[in-house]
Amino acid sequence: MFISIEKGDTEKMVQQGVFTWPVWECKPSVFDWHYDQEESCYILEGEIIVKTEHEEVTIGPGDYVTFPQGLDCTWSVTKPVRKHYTFG
Repeated sequence: MFISIEKGDTEKMVQQGVFTWPVWECKPSVFDWHYDQEESCYILEGEIIVKTEHEEVTIGPGDYVTFPQGLDCTWSVTKPVRKHYTFG
């Protein structure tokens, strides 16, 4: 399982309603996470290093990220994060 990261395409995101999705915020911290379902998110602010069994990725502003269902990972929030997100 791998995390998909691409630069946000504003037109595509408007069509998907990304800017109407809820906003999640997190202060710098480290925690383990399991994805019961797929999550898509658009990073507004901050920086996260996500470690999985197969990779380590750095995520920041402007990134459109998809976390696959079933993924186990560790989040290291290095700068306060704000993101739009949706599950399913």
